Amino acid sequence: MPPIEDHPLRYALANELHARPFPSLATPSSAIFLAIKQPAEAVARDRALDLEHLTELLDRHGAAHPQPGATHFSAQIGRYWLKWEQHTEFVTYTAFCDGVRDRPFDPTEFEVFPDDWLARAPGQRLTSALVRIEAADSEAQIIADLDEWFVPESTVISQVSDAGATVASDFRIDPAGHMRLAVFTAPEAGQRRVGRTVQRLLEIETYKTMSLLGFTRARSLSGRIGELDTRLTEVMIEMTEEAKPADLILTELLAISSELETMAARTSFRFGATEAYRAIVSERVTALREGRFKGRPTFGEFMVRRFEPAMRTVSSTEARLQRLADRAIRAGDLLRTRVDVERSAQNQALLESMDRRADMALRLQHTVEGLSVVAISYYAVSLVSYLLYPLTQATGLSKGELTALITVPVVLAVWLAIRRIRKSLH
Repeated sequence: MPPIEDHPLRYALANELHARPFPSLATPSSAIFLAIKQPAEAVARDRALDLEHLTELLDRHGAAHPQPGATHFSAQIGRYWLKWEQHTEFVTYTAFCDGVRDRPFDPTEFEVFPDDWLARAPGQRLTSALVRIEAADSEAQIIADLDEWFVPESTVISQVSDAGATVASDFRIDPAGHMRLAVFTAPEAGQRRVGRTVQRLLEIETYKTMSLLGFTRARSLSGRIGELDTRLTEVMIEMTEEAKPADLILTELLAISSELETMAARTSFRFGATEAYRAIVSERVTALREGRFKGRPTFGEFMVRRFEPAMRTVSSTEARLQRLADRAIRAGDLLRTRVDVERSAQNQALLESMDRRADMALRLQHTVEGLSVVAISYYAVSLVSYLLYPLTQATGLSKGELTALITVPVVLAVWLAIRRIRKSLH
């Protein structure tokens, strides 16, 4: 008996779950992160350009190339271990190296990505970050370092991974153009645990930024949605008061509906992606398993206070746009009902008018038929009179008396003939 045949994608699907492992990071070490996205139509971009850009960087260090069509790749470039990933809308580059600079978050660390290479990127920088990973000396020293590195009122600190590390950031862009993330590891924290923590922090930063793209779109639409809402209300009032003809109201309603449908079509992907990225951010924050550090705000609290209101704005705008489109549809239905009622009344009036005309035509027909009997009878009497005039001498009747005698029978015969013809036609 032959073995069962495997689905052609079985191994590819199984391997996909293990294709992007967390890095293993020693303490101390550094991570330099870059995310690149095309400003428009990123989903439909030419992905081969992403690979070409990666290959150019690899060629500078004599590193091996990825396979054609690859969506992730890792290689050693100089003293850095490079991790590249291609996503639906963006690509990320993360360079890891052992040790840290004497100067915290030294901008020269970003030189792993040369300026001329960055200038030829098939897109624009979505976000970039410098991550400093070092051993935790004491809580007092951590507080002192963070007060020096970050803006105090924006700083969030958490103990994560069951107190295996303390992580902090202020989510602000520093003068060199990068986000700063600090990781202080406990002695018992293994390299894989540190790597998972760093990876989750970078994912939180990336997907947070991607989510906020939906917020900027929602904010840009807010004013126009308000204008359309007001105009739609005015149109419905005009419908109620019958202040305008239905065809003019319909023209305005179609214009509003068309614009709403266009807005919904153009924002559908962005708002849907925002919700997906929002869920990823929430999952990554939960995966950190945060604990409070010295009463300071945590990453989760920062997201609730600063990030979630923006996401609720996106959800509200999407719902508002949908409700407005539904109102326009209902207004159209009401207008169609009004037009149908008016048309039915017009048709009823037309039918009544046609009935009156038909009745008048029937009476006119009867009148014409009566006149026809008279006219035909007159000519028939004349013809019969001429035919019977020779009998006047034999009968002794005068022409007038003869004509009088035949008039009634002839008229009756004509009337019966016309009636028979009418019956045969019906």
